[in-house]
Amino acid sequence: MAKLTFAQRVLEWFAHSGRHHLPWQDHPDAYRVWISEIMLQQTQVNTVIPYFQTFMAQYPNVAALAKAPQDEVLHLWTGLGYYARARNLHRCAQIVQEQHHGEFPDTVEGLLALPGIGRSTAGAILSLGMGIRAPILDGNVKRVLCRYHAIEGWPDQPSVQKLLWPIAEAATPKIHVADYTQAMMDLGATLCTRSKPACERCPLSRSCQALVSNRVEELPHRKPKKKLPRRSTYMLMCCNAKGEVLLEQRPAAGIWGGLWSFKEFEAQEDLDTYTRNAFGADIPQMEIWPVVKHTFSHFHLDITPVFIMAHPSPVAVMEPKPQLCYPLHSMHSDSEHAVGLAAPVKALLAQLQRRLANTPASPI
Repeated sequence: MAKLTFAQRVLEWFAHSGRHHLPWQDHPDAYRVWISEIMLQQTQVNTVIPYFQTFMAQYPNVAALAKAPQDEVLHLWTGLGYYARARNLHRCAQIVQEQHHGEFPDTVEGLLALPGIGRSTAGAILSLGMGIRAPILDGNVKRVLCRYHAIEGWPDQPSVQKLLWPIAEAATPKIHVADYTQAMMDLGATLCTRSKPACERCPLSRSCQALVSNRVEELPHRKPKKKLPRRSTYMLMCCNAKGEVLLEQRPAAGIWGGLWSFKEFEAQEDLDTYTRNAFGADIPQMEIWPVVKHTFSHFHLDITPVFIMAHPSPVAVMEPKPQLCYPLHSMHSDSEHAVGLAAPVKALLAQLQRRLANTPASPI
């Protein structure tokens, strides 16, 4: 009996143990695969599923997404993080609709020319959405291949990726490419996990070099740790008796790009100067709330929320950034006021709702 190839062992395992009922596997096409792949970047499957289902209900095809307002798209993305993904998603849909007649390119090179699509995502779109042979190299696949071949180094290092891509290419079969691609992702997500991998159930265990050399826990090597810097900011939550709060839109580039947030200040003195200019002699009493800690990939952020009640409405000095009086009741609805909000801002808005439900003198 002929020895099974790498791909054959993976496919055989997938047939009885892989994931076959994820929502993006239902009538898969390039659009559905693309949306799921972008959402799954840096995000767990269980977190993505409800977002994907809501997104598909709102934007069932690329034409619907292309014509949607960016604020609406960012609103549906709120909580998924890494918001550049949502902005690129929106722009990519517009390009596909306008320049490609609503059809995704069917080559890696064509897909790479679109915003937000890298080589692995392109491979997933082609293999899972079109049945075209193309390798992928997401985090799960990197881990499987690094262990199987006992490859040294951190998988995202350019030198390591230079080794992995030819290996991924050679392992990808010419047939059943969609099943193989999903199988490799499932293998890394369910068996060949970062910690406590289930090697006893892995179809590749007999020839896995990390297992043979007792280096499963060591490989792949972890990203070298570095201490993240800590920054601080003051967020001014200026409300009125109608339950509206002053928000301003952040620049398109940078942290929380394009999202709506509270006005920010680097220091208490800057906030005090702003309120004096905005309110003159009638400066409302401030409530300084406990610090909210938020961590990005490259720094920690300490947010000091400052609440004031303005009458009759939030007032701001002339600002170059777009501003709006946001009705707090819009947070839990799909109303015309739906806008993109960063997770800590959304959490503070929920606290504001509870604060305004109390008597004005009652602390949060």
